[in-house]
Amino acid sequence: MGVVSLFQIVPAGSITSPKGFQAGGLHCGLKKTSRNDLGAIYCEVPATAAAVYTTNVFQAAPLKVTRESIASNNGQLRAVVVNSGNANACTGRQGEADAYAMRAAAADAFRLAADEVAVASTGVIGELLPMDRVAHGITGLPAALAVGDEGADQFAQAILTTDLVKKESCVTITVDGHEVTIGGAAKGSGMIHPNMATMLAFVTTDAAISPKALQSLLGETTDVTFNMITVDGDTSTNDMLIAMASGLAGNTELAPGHPDWDSFAAAFRYVCQTLAQAIARDGEGATRLVEVTVNGAVTDLSAQAIAKTVIGSSLVKSAVFGADANWGRIIAAVGRAGEPVNPDTVDIQLGDILVLSGSQPVAFDEEEALEYLKGDTVVIHVELHNGPGHATAWGCDLTYDYVRINAAYRT
Repeated sequence: MGVVSLFQIVPAGSITSPKGFQAGGLHCGLKKTSRNDLGAIYCEVPATAAAVYTTNVFQAAPLKVTRESIASNNGQLRAVVVNSGNANACTGRQGEADAYAMRAAAADAFRLAADEVAVASTGVIGELLPMDRVAHGITGLPAALAVGDEGADQFAQAILTTDLVKKESCVTITVDGHEVTIGGAAKGSGMIHPNMATMLAFVTTDAAISPKALQSLLGETTDVTFNMITVDGDTSTNDMLIAMASGLAGNTELAPGHPDWDSFAAAFRYVCQTLAQAIARDGEGATRLVEVTVNGAVTDLSAQAIAKTVIGSSLVKSAVFGADANWGRIIAAVGRAGEPVNPDTVDIQLGDILVLSGSQPVAFDEEEALEYLKGDTVVIHVELHNGPGHATAWGCDLTYDYVRINAAYRT
């Protein structure tokens, strides 16, 4: 285990590490390959639940169903069923009926009430779900569940689309003298942009926490993690982040004001941030993770807007791919973010290499910069000297492979 602040990283941990949770996945025929395309997370007790959703106007049918489940069941869930390979988005009344049918089938399979089940889908937009395959697959999910690594791995594989790797994170923390575990799994590789993206993420914990506190924490955390990543500037129709808390750790109920609230919130944020970074690193065709930190903005919100603009710039992303220390693209992005900036006080660094000071060019070693930009992770520091605001955003470089992957997405 590695130690960060007051929580411990569990390298082999997953969404099944918190007490009360099982997961699993299987292949039901939605994907052309034999890879898993249907998965479930199951909690042995009613779990406090919270969710955030895409801001895209065209929201897929599963989002409506999940909202309804959480709202009608006093903020609790027992299971989440997820399919990949088909988004069930922009599919009209039939798509909505299919999402409800998925929920009903899962409720029958797990012997739950319908509003104890959430539904999520990801994949191609505009195609109806082959419900015969989905319904048959759901009947096999209870038998596919497992508490340990195997169940979590099968679930993580089931939610992938163009992703190259599964994305998981887990930490433990002490609350009221009890060990509390937080685990997470996510998918996302393309159609990724702030205000949610083509991503599904799931966070589980065995902490006891009030529904209001969990929803508030989830929203605040999303703003500085999942809403601070971009791959290609597109925001999808299906994005959803669900958190579930079993309460089996034995702590007194967490809420702001609890002595361990700040530590728990930091641990929760760490899980979400590592999942968000993993999505950015696995961007379609990407070869490098790019991190942009902005300091000295007038406010944190202003810093966020500037960081998002820089990380989303196709010219900046292309320069990173080409290992070109073209700081002009960075300062141009800063200047078009629509936020207050003093044009005479901006500093820019590529890692530890200062390339701009007081908005004036600085002599630097081009070969050193070239080697730095060839690295696995590129960090761009922007110092505005204009206030206390700070933010960090994550993205990736823009490569030839991104075009290749998306030019043939449906074929």
